[in-house]
Amino acid sequence: MPLAKALELAQEYDLDLVEVAATARPPVCKLMDYGKFKYESAMKAREARKNQAHTVIKEMKLRPKIDPHDYDTKKGHVVRFLKQGDKVKITIMFRGREQSRPELGFRLLQRLANDVQDLGFVESSAKQDGRNMIMVLGPHKKKTEAMAEARAAQDARKAERQGRASGPAATSEDDAAAAETTEADATQDQAEAGADAAAAEQAAEVAQDA
Repeated sequence: MPLAKALELAQEYDLDLVEVAATARPPVCKLMDYGKFKYESAMKAREARKNQAHTVIKEMKLRPKIDPHDYDTKKGHVVRFLKQGDKVKITIMFRGREQSRPELGFRLLQRLANDVQDLGFVESSAKQDGRNMIMVLGPHKKKTEAMAEARAAQDARKAERQGRASGPAATSEDDAAAAETTEADATQDQAEAGADAAAAEQAAEVAQDA
């Protein structure tokens, strides 16, 4: 189609003439709403970035003769990182005479790997690096799966909070409705009792006249 004809069609339909394949012979163009196209492309890119997962390597440092309480604390951090879908680099730091006892660090790394084996696996085995011994743990779950579970848990907590907030209000409304019904019934009973008393009084007057 001649360029002039294509421009005429674009003007007629209030669209833009956009070149989509400049290297083709002849070049390929398309009639479209270019503003709408750019907006939709930006939204798709934003959604893709939102769902994109970046694997992060966290680091946890321990001493060969770590205190049991400190070990539990450090292990808790490792568990949290693995649940989030992140890798964890475990570093055992040796000082002084501890450098002559590398088996202490190796046993500690093995113990930690066994304690978190349900959440992660040994991606890089323990190896000596100067004064340190290093091991890398990888998560069983992918980062995207961990993010999806975290979002689902957050939505569930939000729904639960909203349910608790609306619960008392709904109960109060039900109590108010029940109170109104009781009051209406009492009013009706009083009216019926008054009508019965008036009928009895009228019957008594008729009897006296007779």
